[in-house]
Amino acid sequence: MFSRIHRMILRMFPGPFLGWLGAFMFLLVMQFLIRYMSQLVGRGLPATAILELVAYSLAYMVVLAVPMSVLIATLMTYGRLAETGAYAVIKTSGLSLMQVLWPSLLVGALLTAGMWHFNSVILPEANYRAKTLWSDIRQKKPGFELEPGVFYEGIDDYSILVKEINHETGALTDVTIFDYSQGSKRRAEIKAASGRLSASDSGSELTLELADGELHRLMRNRVATGSTERYERLKFKTYLFRLDLSDLAFRRSDPGSERRSDRTMRSREMQRIVDSLRATAQQTRVDLLNQTLFLGTLEPTDGNEVIRPVTPARIEESLNADDALQHIRNFEGLTSDRIRSVYNRSIQSARLVRSQIDNTKRTLHWQEQRADRFAVEIHKKYSIAVACIIFVLIGGPLGLSIRRGSLGRSAIVAVAILLFYWVTLVQGEKFADRGHLEPWIGMWAANVVTGIGGLWIFLYAYLDLKATPSLTSRFRRWLKRGP
Repeated sequence: MFSRIHRMILRMFPGPFLGWLGAFMFLLVMQFLIRYMSQLVGRGLPATAILELVAYSLAYMVVLAVPMSVLIATLMTYGRLAETGAYAVIKTSGLSLMQVLWPSLLVGALLTAGMWHFNSVILPEANYRAKTLWSDIRQKKPGFELEPGVFYEGIDDYSILVKEINHETGALTDVTIFDYSQGSKRRAEIKAASGRLSASDSGSELTLELADGELHRLMRNRVATGSTERYERLKFKTYLFRLDLSDLAFRRSDPGSERRSDRTMRSREMQRIVDSLRATAQQTRVDLLNQTLFLGTLEPTDGNEVIRPVTPARIEESLNADDALQHIRNFEGLTSDRIRSVYNRSIQSARLVRSQIDNTKRTLHWQEQRADRFAVEIHKKYSIAVACIIFVLIGGPLGLSIRRGSLGRSAIVAVAILLFYWVTLVQGEKFADRGHLEPWIGMWAANVVTGIGGLWIFLYAYLDLKATPSLTSRFRRWLKRGP
């Protein structure tokens, strides 16, 4: 089943694929670090938490990098095959393009199956854990870090100002501490000429050993006098000031404490939500019809009623009926105030019905929009996975047509295809989220258009259309010869 040619093609594919996969992953990791490093550094986070966050973020990077690597690797593999003349020898041996391409299509199918499972199961769990970890990081207070001439207010009820700091010895010069633990009105102020920082072994407590300073504070009088407060000024040679840093420690929340969104749920879970929302929206739509058409509820019938067409004679008959005249006579004798009261109550009832209808419409819109958002995410996971085999279908014949196994031309062609694919995918997602397109159309449009282009390229190479005159040249010859 596998010939030497097939084995040669399969041996040529992993090198470019793994190389470009590593290159794309490196670029995406660097982009992640550049974007979020300012939120991670200087907060006293353990290195393991940062590494764990990067590891969880690798999942979405794999989703982006694998299809791009498949396309470039396929272009380079078959471009090298044509550049070295191996494909010409293969054609003379009687092998068709499909026989040459099917090993790569098999690899693309395996990658599609793997990415299908990865996008449906592994990616949502990684996104959920990254979301939970991000929430813990954002709730983490910055670590204790004094800067000369800048107030440090990272510890509740305290504000610390230091003129000079010796980071090697921990010596401080001209220290000022404001203590708000008793409230802002009875703020205590500590000034010292010098001090020294020392932390406990566990790092949960910090000791400031102050020297040559004063303590200023307002104290409440325990014995009733003319004043309820007294001012105290204390001088000291040495003063130990302890700060509790336990609030600055990094704490991890429970694994299941965060709510899951559309990007953190598996496909099966989202499909159940979509089905539930669709059923609820259908019932809401029925309620809306009842409110707008019947201003009540639609009662089922036994199906035996006879529906008669409305004719001018029946309308005239109904207007001339005795009961119609009786209804008109019921309004005779009503005063203007009574009529105005009935009119106002009618207006209020109409406004109430209108408000109920508007609320039902908003509820229906929210249900449909939420269902569409989940459906978009489901189709997105599958469409990106299928892109692997579509890119193989494009890259093989296109690489044979380019006849270059080097990086330059293959990269240019790949960038153009990938740019078109991702722009189409992103725009389709936006239109589907806003309700302008069905979710499956918005998410599969990029695959369909790209797949049609890949099929045309495949037929172009398979039928060797380059050797036949183009349709334009045939049309010109037909015009010269005349009909």
